[in-house]
Parts: sequence; structure tokens; C-alpha cells
Amino acid sequence: QVHLVESGGGLVQAGNSLRLSCTASGRTLSSYAMGWFRQAPGKERDFVAAISWSGATTYYADSVKGRFTISRDNAKNTVTLQMNSLKPDDTAVYYCAADRTNWNNPRSVYEYEFWGQGTQVTVSS
Repeated sequence: QVHLVESGGGLVQAGNSLRLSCTASGRTLSSYAMGWFRQAPGKERDFVAAISWSGATTYYADSVKGRFTISRDNAKNTVTLQMNSLKPDDTAVYYCAADRTNWNNPRSVYEYEFWGQGTQVTVSS
């Protein structure tokens, strides 16, 4: 059992940056693989980025590669998504997710057992 809470969302202009954080309560995230997903109105929840339990391995969606960076600090029980060069198409609710099982398909929404409530990111033109 792990409770995830996202923070750092807001309204920004295109080209600017935003930093999202995910914090866990109850237990440490040190043994969990973590992912960030996003969902725009009327669309499916899409993969954004993922990171292994140790932080040694990362994955990114092609649409955010080179602009977004996922990182984690297990000692502080946090996972971060640094978003640079934001575009209007990045507008969505961003969700943090945790996977306590074998990390077979890091890009799949079905790999993750625990989810936060989401934080809104809006990028204006």
C-alpha cells in the first residue's frame, strides 16, 4: 500500500518550464519502479516517462524526449518530472504511478498498481 500525491502543476506559457513532484506517504518508494502518465480531455492516458527503482534506467515517450527529465530521490521518497520547452500539446492532467511488480513493460499503463490523483498542467500559446 502506497499513497501518491502529485504537485507542481499550473499554467505556463509555451517555451517555459515546469517541475512536477510526486511524494509518497506510508512507505518508501525505494523498491518501486515509477512512471509519469498524462491524460487530456477525451483522450486516453498516455505514457510520458518512467524510471527504475534504482534510477539507473529511464524511458521517455518520443513526444517528450529531450525536453522532459524524470528523476528520483529514494531517501526523500520523491519522484520528479522536469519539463522544459513546454508546448500547448503538453496540456493534460499528469499522473504519478508506482509499480511493485516485475517491470516488464514500463510504457504500459497496466504495469502500475498505485496512482496519484493527478495535477493539471496547462500550456498557453
